[in-house]
Amino acid sequence: MVDDVSENRGRNIDPDTFDSYVEALNDLYIIKDIDAWNPNFRSKTTIVTSPTRHFVDTSLAAYSLSMGPNDLMNDPSTFGLLFEDFAVRDLCIYAGTLGGEVRHYRDGNGLECDAVIHLRNGSYGLIEIKLGGDKLINEGAENLLKMQNKIDTEKMNKPSFLMVLTATGKYAYKREDDVCVVPIGCLKD
Repeated sequence: MVDDVSENRGRNIDPDTFDSYVEALNDLYIIKDIDAWNPNFRSKTTIVTSPTRHFVDTSLAAYSLSMGPNDLMNDPSTFGLLFEDFAVRDLCIYAGTLGGEVRHYRDGNGLECDAVIHLRNGSYGLIEIKLGGDKLINEGAENLLKMQNKIDTEKMNKPSFLMVLTATGKYAYKREDDVCVVPIGCLKD
């Protein structure tokens, strides 16, 4: 990450200085680190254990990029990244009320899961975050099913739920493959 900053800005930054900036942003509740989830898989898979960083308030990112609503609508890629931050923030709040926490998963084979809600009783759910639309929802569902199939259910429980969390829609529903599609506005219900 430090190398990316140096290359993109044409400046060098000392890694200790960079770490102190990140620590300050955490202390000021501007960013939040989401730790990695480490499941029991049937195969030997290299799991990426570094945390992911999310803005606590995505409007800070939009403002710093000088992006308003029209700009975001015209740039679905950036909008998707900001929506993911927004969704992770909401998931952290709701999981916290249940005594749980939100984690993420990414492995060396490119398989990832945007959010894993893990409760103290050992139950967990896998979540892919997508803006919406059939194509993205289907991609998210396929990814969740792949991940579920890799889990060694002799060593740990099967996921309690698989969810594609979307930005659009009025109603949540369960697909034939048992993947729930939930608009973010329905989380509170």
